[in-house]
Amino acid sequence: MLDRAHNKPDLPAEIARRRTFAIISHPDAGKTTLTEKFLLYGGAIQMAGQVRAKGEARRTRSDFMQMEKDRGISVSASAMSFEFGTFWFNLVDTPGHSDFSEDTYRTLTAVDAAVMVIDGAKGVESQTQKLFEVCRLRDLPILTFCNKMDRESRDTFEIIDEIQENLAIDVTPASWPIGVGRDFLGCYDMLNDRLELMDRADRNTVAKSVSIEGLDDPKLEQHIPADLLEKLREDVEMARELLPAFDRQNFLDGTLTPIWFGSAINSFGVRELMRGIGDFGPEPQVRPAEPRAVSPDENKVAGFVFKVQANMDPKHRDRVAFVRLCSGHFKRGMKVHHVRSKKPMAVSNPVMFLASDRELAEEAWAGDIIGIPNHGQLRIGDALTEGEDLKFTGIPSFAPELLQSVRAGDPLKAKHLDKALQQFAEEGAAKIFKPMIGSGAIVGVVGQLQFEVLASRIELEYGLPVRFEPSQFTSARWISGPQAEIDRFANANKGHMAMDHDGDPVFLTRLQWDIDRVERDWPDLKLTAIKQMMV
Repeated sequence: MLDRAHNKPDLPAEIARRRTFAIISHPDAGKTTLTEKFLLYGGAIQMAGQVRAKGEARRTRSDFMQMEKDRGISVSASAMSFEFGTFWFNLVDTPGHSDFSEDTYRTLTAVDAAVMVIDGAKGVESQTQKLFEVCRLRDLPILTFCNKMDRESRDTFEIIDEIQENLAIDVTPASWPIGVGRDFLGCYDMLNDRLELMDRADRNTVAKSVSIEGLDDPKLEQHIPADLLEKLREDVEMARELLPAFDRQNFLDGTLTPIWFGSAINSFGVRELMRGIGDFGPEPQVRPAEPRAVSPDENKVAGFVFKVQANMDPKHRDRVAFVRLCSGHFKRGMKVHHVRSKKPMAVSNPVMFLASDRELAEEAWAGDIIGIPNHGQLRIGDALTEGEDLKFTGIPSFAPELLQSVRAGDPLKAKHLDKALQQFAEEGAAKIFKPMIGSGAIVGVVGQLQFEVLASRIELEYGLPVRFEPSQFTSARWISGPQAEIDRFANANKGHMAMDHDGDPVFLTRLQWDIDRVERDWPDLKLTAIKQMMV
């Protein structure tokens, strides 16, 4: 749980203006388009990828892997930083596909708030609900964006009711849509008494804002047809009676979400949402850690690795560790203490991601996300400090739901395959288990699509065609208990035993009966589907 009570009001100005947040949604709700428009408004890119043009230059900037471009889905979380007004935004894009939910869980350890995108026609979908539950576990404040209002969509009250019922959170409208589908004109800004009108002619044009004196202002009649204006006045009056007013403390506590309505593809509602993130969103928060919590206003630098991405730039075959800075003022060239290896580490080429471009980060502050290129020293969960042995308590690692064995097309390249698999395990892209008996590796993932992505990446990045084959095992459990008992158990069950990439023992199971048998016959041992990672 994040502790919001200990943050001090006198944060240094550079830290206080940081807003670090993730975007979560069901696939196809429009998250990638929204991300792109954020970058457009933040000046990080000059043209939105939706303006289809020759070549790859104008493709969506946060999706850098070939498979993401081919399929139009985000399968890895990228971090992007840009300025918006007086604020500095660190936006973390999360995988939209449910097969990559573990990457999203880890990403949510690195942010202070989340933007939940829902489709106006579909409302709260299953993946949205799952991701929301993770935000709830972390008490993350949530801002909601109801997208695609320019298409046929559900009744506004119905959408709000569904969010309140399905997600058990209060909803307060920050804006109210005027018309839907073809009749969608724009929104009434309920927080600032302004009329925001959408420009259908140019998708990249910022909406027209009309300052008004409340809903009785005669100026409204110049812009809104009489029937829609009457409905707007009735709806807003009813909403103000039935729904709670915006309360920043309730929002920060994660019990109330403000909702904006808009159309990301038409650049509408995005600016208002961004203002909401800046004005109401939390500044960098206290981070739970052992043996003590870390406050953003501490002078010494501390941070943790929440993601490792290999081969972001295939030309350089690099690995970049994404680090969330939790305290202090980081400067390029600093020596930091790598807590796991207990070794000093000079960070000479830290990068910041401005869309898919990277720039050397001369400095960074608590709340920022920097990339540290490395050759395998940094893993998910690693802490970097200025000397103190801290462990950030983090998100668990989940047992895979699908297991397959993997073979290199060329048997002579088995060692190359081992290296590739180790890299993907450290990246968190898959679980890799080495059985005690026999050769080869067993790969565990959450969803079938991950096997396709792995096969594609191993071939693209290592020139190594591979094939995945069905495994006799259906699930994996980590084993804990007295070491002597674990050794005795491993000897008695060699056919089921494996090691994960950290060298921890794993029991591979075929049936639920295998798990029941262990619980019955080995009372001193514990099998778990979750491995706690200290981050």
